Amino acid sequence: MNYRHSFHAGNSADVVKHSLLIALVQALQLKESALSLIDTHAGCGLYDLDGEEAGRTGEAAQGVLRAFADPNPLLNDYRAAVQAVNAAAEPHLYPGSPRFLAQLLRAQDLLILNEKHPEDVRALRSVMRGTTAAVHERDAYEFWLAMLPPRTPRGVVVVDPPYEQTDERARITATLAAAHRKWSHGVTVIWYPLKDRATHWRWKEQLRKLGIPKLLCVEHWLYDSDQPGIYNGAGLFIVNPPYAFTQALRPLLDALRAALAPEGHKGEMTADWLND
Repeated sequence: MNYRHSFHAGNSADVVKHSLLIALVQALQLKESALSLIDTHAGCGLYDLDGEEAGRTGEAAQGVLRAFADPNPLLNDYRAAVQAVNAAAEPHLYPGSPRFLAQLLRAQDLLILNEKHPEDVRALRSVMRGTTAAVHERDAYEFWLAMLPPRTPRGVVVVDPPYEQTDERARITATLAAAHRKWSHGVTVIWYPLKDRATHWRWKEQLRKLGIPKLLCVEHWLYDSDQPGIYNGAGLFIVNPPYAFTQALRPLLDALRAALAPEGHKGEMTADWLND
């Protein structure tokens, strides 16, 4: 499944991913010790919702624009982070994960970004100019392992590939296993699109066999049944989520589902431990 970020910027998957990423980092920052925020597939960093690629799909109308129209205060932090890169009240630019993470940095924290695509990394360097972010241009999976353990006492690795390669899930599984051996207490966030339940169930079984004890699976299935040929939602695997995050997760997921549910579909938003 090809999921280039520029075509899907600001869609429902982005709203869920970035809302949860904000909440996760904020929960970790309840402790004063420094964090390394590491993004293995950073993308361009900023996306034009009125541009050709995002305009071709128009998915922001069912994502960020619906989040902005919803009054639930649990979405305030997400809306504020998007608003920070926009001059007008309605968003025309959408920040990628690097820009969300940059807004969350404290003086003691580090932001380390990686993007292999030559055009995207040039755009990323331009977008991140003026921040303290370090930008690499390396193979994402080599970079992931090379950054572990981080230089700070704690950290978060964000893995957000476009799923262009047929072996993407296999590479994630193998690298996660190696990463967990190097850094068993670290927090890792793996984003994925949902196409059909059968394919996803097989991948979850492979991840379950890794035996990682604290692996949370958060999924947003948009529709009541699989819709053939389209993306049916998205999810996050989160290794070692902090307690403060998991305790506050259910109300946030309910708020997101209420804001994003497609007309005529109940769908579901779930959060389950993979190795219960």
